[in-house]
Amino acid sequence: MGAKARPRIVTTFHDLRVPYLFPKAGRLRWWVVLALARWSDAVIVTNIEDMARLSAYSFIRSLSVVPIGSNIAPRPPADYDRDGWRARWGVGPRDLLLSYFGFLNESKGAETLVRALGRLVRRGYSARLLMVGGKVGSSDPTNVAYLRKVEGLIAELGLEDRVLWTGYTPPEEVSANLLASDVCVLPYRDGASFRRGSFMAALAHGLPIVSTKPRVDTPELRHGENILFVPPDSPIALAGAIARLAENPALRRRLGQGAARLARNFAWEEIAKKTRAVYEEILAA
Repeated sequence: MGAKARPRIVTTFHDLRVPYLFPKAGRLRWWVVLALARWSDAVIVTNIEDMARLSAYSFIRSLSVVPIGSNIAPRPPADYDRDGWRARWGVGPRDLLLSYFGFLNESKGAETLVRALGRLVRRGYSARLLMVGGKVGSSDPTNVAYLRKVEGLIAELGLEDRVLWTGYTPPEEVSANLLASDVCVLPYRDGASFRRGSFMAALAHGLPIVSTKPRVDTPELRHGENILFVPPDSPIALAGAIARLAENPALRRRLGQGAARLARNFAWEEIAKKTRAVYEEILAA
């Protein structure tokens, strides 16, 4: 009998940033990542930032990008009524409801968002901010301290009645809360990225999105077509972009429609096809 062919190995790296788990591994973490990549027949990454990082290592035999999709489908409860849902939060049809989705941490620009909200209120906008989802994750204790900092800023600016927290809710309620908002604001300090599930959910829901420019060239994201870009850490620029959308319903519709079109590229069916293609390629080699 001939020797059995060894099994083929495909490794998918969801995100190569320093993880929330195993935070003190130091350089050992990157050595482990490279060892996995070296001994794999194919490597899949979920975003072009990580593709660029691993492309520097010639020993990687096959390197592909297969993006993630949204883990929150645009499926609100069957009896969903947008005006009624907004009313649950004390928000009227003519009020400006902003949404933010995801856990709080230093990289996501929550302080910038709160300061921008304060500027909008001082300019006379009837604006509210709906913080969708749980406040912080459980894997990084520093996030709790950051939450306290954000809550202190909200109190300092007198915005306690303007910032609404949903807490953990079922996926259909997350969807309803996102759909109830007029603009989704995600002012990441390190730029919008397809590796962020919160950003993917906003796209999937066809929301007008204000975020920050990616650090690497991302041609799918087009300023004024499917997103508005602002510089990071700039409450003035962020408030200006939100005000522009508040005054321009046609632009909101255009951005939302553009986001929905872009989201089709990240449907789970498409992701499955791309993943299968990688596996089939190495099996045929």
